[in-house]
Amino acid sequence: MTRRPTMKDVAEAAGVALKTVSRVVNGETTVAPETLNRVREAIDRLGYRRNEGARQLRQGRSQAIGLVVRDIADPFFAAIGKAVETRAEEDGLVVMIGSSHDDPARERDVALGFTARRPNALILAPIAKRQDYLLPDISDGLAVCAVDRPAQGIACDAVLSDNAVGIRLAVEHLLKQGHRRIGYLGDDPAVFTARERVTAFRAVMAEHGVPVDEHEVRLGSPSPEFVTSVMRTMLDESDPVTALITGNNRITLEVLKRHPSLPAALVAFDDLELAELLRPGLTVVAQDPEAIGRTAMSLLSDRLAEPLREPREIRVPVRLIPRGSGETLLR
Repeated sequence: MTRRPTMKDVAEAAGVALKTVSRVVNGETTVAPETLNRVREAIDRLGYRRNEGARQLRQGRSQAIGLVVRDIADPFFAAIGKAVETRAEEDGLVVMIGSSHDDPARERDVALGFTARRPNALILAPIAKRQDYLLPDISDGLAVCAVDRPAQGIACDAVLSDNAVGIRLAVEHLLKQGHRRIGYLGDDPAVFTARERVTAFRAVMAEHGVPVDEHEVRLGSPSPEFVTSVMRTMLDESDPVTALITGNNRITLEVLKRHPSLPAALVAFDDLELAELLRPGLTVVAQDPEAIGRTAMSLLSDRLAEPLREPREIRVPVRLIPRGSGETLLR
């Protein structure tokens, strides 16, 4: 195998249930001799070794992982949730999932509602300005990992997309097509990812000696009213933008709803389902939410195996996928 074998792999190879493998690995005596031999043979053949971090995840608590994201219906966070759930199942854990809906008070309520059930670990996409409400639980042994943006007021691991590189890919791609009047439409500036991305936009444009018209850089909640107003300004003026970068998938969807035949090149941060079926196809900077979820689970396992180690921040690579909307040459 090209990856580390899991208990699920052993269970499939031996033709037994995951719980049976767990009993064998943990030395329980309730397994029939024939089954025991079959499981041990599969362990030896696959080279399985018990993950000590995962073992500690299962000790002394509710054998659960809490996951709090902005909106579980959002494809980006749904993909993170799926990756977390897959890894948790392999480790014999269950996942509790809740949405903050961009409400700091709800984030706190959902997170503390989970920690009251004593999960082994918590994965959180922070919305509130500070997460120090988790300090008592962290002191009591709760492992915490932030995803999509770092937590504030606590020391914990974080797994983030490489936002600056993603915006660089988008800007330089449009510059190569000859565009110089490039608009940027991003999320609320209170959001960490929105700030990182717009900061990178300005920096890359300046690096290439292209002036930024601040009237064409707009940040706000991705509501229909906001997007409609901004697009009217950017596209209907006497000197409209010739290209546009949208800062996340919710903003991109609002733009496409109102301008299905956008009279400008478009590069979107975040991929969309069926993006390749649009005409033209949607050019995107694609994040890797599955890798974010897997990496977060690995960091939690490491954290519980070594509780006092320094927190780590891991940036997950992004990639540009050209499909047509961002490849309009400016003559």
